[in-house]
Amino acid sequence: MGWATVHGGVGDIAHSLPPEKRLPREAGLRRCLDVGIAALKAHNHPLDVVELVVRELENNPHFNAGKGSVLTSSGTVEMEACIMDGKTMKCGAVSGVSTVVNAVSLARLVMDKTPHIYLAFDGAEPSQGNK
Repeated sequence: MGWATVHGGVGDIAHSLPPEKRLPREAGLRRCLDVGIAALKAHNHPLDVVELVVRELENNPHFNAGKGSVLTSSGTVEMEACIMDGKTMKCGAVSGVSTVVNAVSLARLVMDKTPHIYLAFDGAEPSQGNK
């Protein structure tokens, strides 16, 4: 079984955060690890496991991703994500997106369903009927 790395944002959570901020992040990372291990043991495709685990991070408000995204100076959310299949070397990436719940899944759609590798801002946003 191969391994991948998932990080919950920039910073040293072990030493620089007080317990009330550190402990929920540690629990979130443990949850991601548990979700990933369970999915691998269920023989899910590795790329599906990566997307699943990153969605867990994006859905956790304690990380600088998805729900926990740090706001821009104008008070908006602009997320980015990328995903790559190491076997096929296909990849998909998005940036500057603000209307999707899980940017990693949008990046996966770019990889799997478009001729593009990278889309940004309005060009990456799904149309109202496609959310």
